[in-house]
Amino acid sequence: MSQSLTQTRYTISEVEARTGLTQHTLRWYERIGLMPHVDRSHSGQRRFTDKDLDWLAFVGKLRTTGMSVADMVRYAELVREGGHTVGERRELLERTRHEVRERISELTDALGVLDYKIGIYSGKAQP
Repeated sequence: MSQSLTQTRYTISEVEARTGLTQHTLRWYERIGLMPHVDRSHSGQRRFTDKDLDWLAFVGKLRTTGMSVADMVRYAELVREGGHTVGERRELLERTRHEVRERISELTDALGVLDYKIGIYSGKAQP
C-alpha cells in the first residue's frame, strides 16, 4: 500500500484542536499561500497531513520570531519553488535570526532595569 493511502489525515477541526489555530486562520493561511495546497476529501473537506502539522508548527515559530506575514509567505513560496531557492531561504532566516538576537539583547537590558528597580523596592539594592 502506498504511503499516501496509509498516512493519517486530519479534519480542520482536528487541526484546530491540535494547533490552537482557528479554522478561520487555517483557511486564511491557505488563501494567502502560507500553507501548501491542502488535500480535500471526496466531499470537499480539507484533509491535513502530519507534514501539514509540521509546517504549521514551523510557521508558529516564525510568528514567534516576529517575522512579517509577507516574509513568511515569501518563504513558503521559495519552498514551493524548490531546491534552487535554498540560499534565499537561508538569507531570510539569517536576517530573522539577527533581528531576534537584537530583540533578545534589548529585552535582556530591559530585564536588568526591572531587576534593579525591584531590588530597590525590596531593599536589596542601593538607589
